[in-house]
Amino acid sequence: MKTSSPQRYTLLWILLIALANVAVHLCFYNTLGFFRDELLYFSLGHHFSAGYASVPPFTGFMAWCMIHLFGSTLFAARFLPALFSGIMVFLAAAIAKELKGGPYARILAGIGILVFPLNLRGFYMFQPVLFDVFFWTLVFYLVIRWINTKKNGWLILLGIVSGLGIMNKYMIFLQLFCLVLVFIFSSKREIFTKKSFWTGVILAFIIILPNIVWQIAHNLPVIMHMDALKNSQLVHVNRVAFLTDQLFMLFAAIFLVVPGISFLLFSKKLKALRLLVISCILVVIILLILQGKSYYTAGIYPFLVAAGAVFWENFLHSRTPRVVLASLLILLTIPILPAGIPISGAKSLAEGFAMVQKKTGYNDILRDEKGNYHALPQDYADMLGWDELAAIAAKAYSQVPDKKSCLIYCENYGQAGAITILGKKYGLPDPVCFSESFYYWAPRKLPVEIRSLIYINDELGEDVHQLFPDIRLIGKISNPLAREYGTSVYLGINPVARFNPFWEKRVREVRSPF
Repeated sequence: MKTSSPQRYTLLWILLIALANVAVHLCFYNTLGFFRDELLYFSLGHHFSAGYASVPPFTGFMAWCMIHLFGSTLFAARFLPALFSGIMVFLAAAIAKELKGGPYARILAGIGILVFPLNLRGFYMFQPVLFDVFFWTLVFYLVIRWINTKKNGWLILLGIVSGLGIMNKYMIFLQLFCLVLVFIFSSKREIFTKKSFWTGVILAFIIILPNIVWQIAHNLPVIMHMDALKNSQLVHVNRVAFLTDQLFMLFAAIFLVVPGISFLLFSKKLKALRLLVISCILVVIILLILQGKSYYTAGIYPFLVAAGAVFWENFLHSRTPRVVLASLLILLTIPILPAGIPISGAKSLAEGFAMVQKKTGYNDILRDEKGNYHALPQDYADMLGWDELAAIAAKAYSQVPDKKSCLIYCENYGQAGAITILGKKYGLPDPVCFSESFYYWAPRKLPVEIRSLIYINDELGEDVHQLFPDIRLIGKISNPLAREYGTSVYLGINPVARFNPFWEKRVREVRSPF
């Protein structure tokens, strides 16, 4: 069947919005540098496995794909998030169509994704959250398709997508739990009598089985990770800040999300889909009670943005107010663009945030995960200093007389990721580290006798200094805006005692970070 002219016109607009979303992310992909966690996730791509210390294997697999396509480059890290930002435009438009929205609703839903601040930041960096938002949105779409069509094939696909989502981030369990809960207490509980539903459940289980086996084999690090997360980060979450952060995460998109919630709750046309918005409200309530991070709610918003777009299409009937609304969403977003994407250098960004704080008093964006305030948002500060660190480590490595007997030790996974990824261009060997998944890759016994140590930390450990009396500072990260400001690279040569027994003793003393 041929596509009608209005449909082609609508698809063209959606395509242009999607391309704009991709372009705005790629235009500034190298303004700063690798994000700390990007270095970790790309390191996972060099150690493909059925599981890792803090994430399931999907992110590592996608990193492996990008590395083999583009190498261990910054473009490789930023290309896939940008591509998915364009896909999200099409997905939101598809949801708007399923919510009985016409051409304007589909186009406005795409614009809503474009101006969504969390879309700007979340789809700028390579990390599990971007895939998480995608899978949550896709789950909503598939559930809506099943409700609208009653075709059970959608339930099988829902199971497959849910399995892939779990293999990316366990957080999607919250969405699935809330959906199951509302289905149980609604007329749609018939879903549990469908053979296709249970086929989907079995397929999801088969998909996640390798990770279950890995978790059991490694003493369930997911439990230790959640406990560590709760004690080190979630304990600092303020519930009032959690709610105010939702407003900032939405910003201009709030003009779609709030009407979208109301529309789904009270529209007679969408009565069959009311349970979905109730599941979204449950997600927010549960995260508020458990003191979850603000961005954990991200997956519910593309669906609500699409619902809001349908509301406005029904409310605004003439062309002029429709154009004004779409234009307003874009114009309101332009001033906050630096909060979502680093469109200029670090110094310029810091000056801009300082000016905003002085004029408005707003500085929540400068608060880190532990509640401390800095000159730059934590994500941006974590994009600085890594290239300098790799260069200093390379300088130290060039002074090593016997490269085969040299070991590079890093204190945290950011430093280890920088040596693993950025050190490739200097020919640096992979480092050892006890942080994050690097713990699993650290050798329990060293294959050669170590005569030289490149030690990377913010300060020199006393035990290392005793072993290497002749240890000297080669350099340190000099950018005061970097979160790793002051991190130092030391070079020790000719230990006074054998290093290998010292290392084996240290390995026995160190427990898994999670």
